[in-house]
Formats: sequence, structure tokens, C-alpha cells
Amino acid sequence: MSDVNKIEGGEERSLEWKSFFFITVVLFPILSVALVGGYGFIVWFMQMFLIGPPGAH
Repeated sequence: MSDVNKIEGGEERSLEWKSFFFITVVLFPILSVALVGGYGFIVWFMQMFLIGPPGAH
């Protein structure tokens, strides 16, 4: 069989650490900002056009 797709043990650990840091430092903060901003936009849109501002009507 061919060993083309095999990754050495040290390379694999290095790739895992790089992936971990990318996910925790870059991906999760971007996703959390996007989700909170998207939720805020949905609430704002609903208040502006559908249900009105909160409080007594």
C-alpha cells in the first residue's frame, strides 16, 4: 500500500494544536459575534416592522 496519506506523529500533533488554536482564537469569537449580532438584528427588525417596541401599547 502507499504511504502518501500518512502523517508523522509529530506533524499530526502540530496540526491538531494549530487547528485547536484556530478554532478557539479565530472561529469561535467570529461565530459568537455573528450569532449575537444576527439575533440583535432579528429583534430590531421585528420591533421596527412587525410587533412594535416593548412596553405598554
